[in-house]
Amino acid sequence: MNLKIECSYWAMSQTLQLIIALVARQEVMISEHGYEDSILVKDVITGVRDVVVVEDYPEYHKGPCVLVLQRDYQGKPIHIVWGIPRNAASPAVMVTAYRPDAER
Repeated sequence: MNLKIECSYWAMSQTLQLIIALVARQEVMISEHGYEDSILVKDVITGVRDVVVVEDYPEYHKGPCVLVLQRDYQGKPIHIVWGIPRNAASPAVMVTAYRPDAER
């Protein structure tokens, strides 16, 4: 997988930098919490190229994580929580993926 990195938050989020690098190296794990709302893993993986950071938690007790807004192949929004296990350098863990509530 060859990912071109295009992220406006790139310089501000070390967590996201690490996640994108791990995804590019295919060091990814989908957590048991997984995803819902008919979200495809392909959309989650390829969508990491063009994200908007919603919240960044570099000091989270389970390991650094970041909530991002991504788009699926139809351009529909997806919220993804990506993380890296505490005291580990790999893998990027997709903690959960869901479609954000349009009302919020």
